Amino acid sequence: MSLAVAIQMDPIESVDINGDSTFVLALEAQARGHALFHYGPEDLSYLDGRIIASARPLSVRREHGNHHSLGAEERIDLATMDVVLMRQDPPFDMSYITATHLLEQIHPQTLVVNDPVSVRNAPEKIFATQFEGLLPPTLISSNLKEIKAFREEYKDIIIKPLYGNGGAGVFHLKPEDENLTVIHELFTQFYREPMIVQKYLPEVRQGDKRIILVDGEPVGAINRVPQVGEARSNMHVGGEALKSTLTAREQEICEAIGPALKEQGLIFVGIDVIGDYLTEINVTSPTGLQEINRFDGVNLEAVIWDCIEDKVHRSRN
Repeated sequence: MSLAVAIQMDPIESVDINGDSTFVLALEAQARGHALFHYGPEDLSYLDGRIIASARPLSVRREHGNHHSLGAEERIDLATMDVVLMRQDPPFDMSYITATHLLEQIHPQTLVVNDPVSVRNAPEKIFATQFEGLLPPTLISSNLKEIKAFREEYKDIIIKPLYGNGGAGVFHLKPEDENLTVIHELFTQFYREPMIVQKYLPEVRQGDKRIILVDGEPVGAINRVPQVGEARSNMHVGGEALKSTLTAREQEICEAIGPALKEQGLIFVGIDVIGDYLTEINVTSPTGLQEINRFDGVNLEAVIWDCIEDKVHRSRN
């Protein structure tokens, strides 16, 4: 089955070929004989009932400094594609939401991964609140009185932007820290959205686990351990990736959320777990494939493409 695949992503020129999940998804698609096209979210348009993109044919290879080639730009009607991978990085802002509204108009006749309606309805930190008993103590609010009351109860807390990503804007406030009010002022000055406040989980020192689920089933995991003196475990801020497997509790979390992910067309998802608690469900542009592949000797992008191809095949029969 040869498919026409459009990849909506950030500039291909700047990807880390040893860490980027979209890059290996493109490599796997190319190896299967699929035709690839690249475009950025700024190249997506609505024109008289059609969703079009200014896209360029793409080929990829694992060669540092020479990892891609792009053909001449052409206007493509995305309804003529078999698959669109929506893989640009957050922030999950109005630009991102607008892209989901446009791509919704071609899905599912053109399979958009992940389902744009579900992506829009599943912002990562809020989506997790739908699953009772999985989150640590959590408050979503802009109200300073509520935040102070939460801190009074739990003492040691984490504050972060509700729609942030990559560990940006995350603050760990210990009980003796006097900066709560000024942090609240900064958040309300720079963000219109509420902030998310959670009980600090000291288990993060042993790692923040990223678990990859494909069509609702867990397929691999890595543990990300923060540097000394750092509350964030994200790899691009210095977190160390370590080989890992699922605990019984983590398997229980996956079983609790997996059916909803499958039902909502969220094919490629990365969840974050600290200790016994789910902290995020990443549906926009999850990462971690290459790290898990190296540790476990697997090919998770092949698992994802098997799922995509099966869904396209079923839609045609």
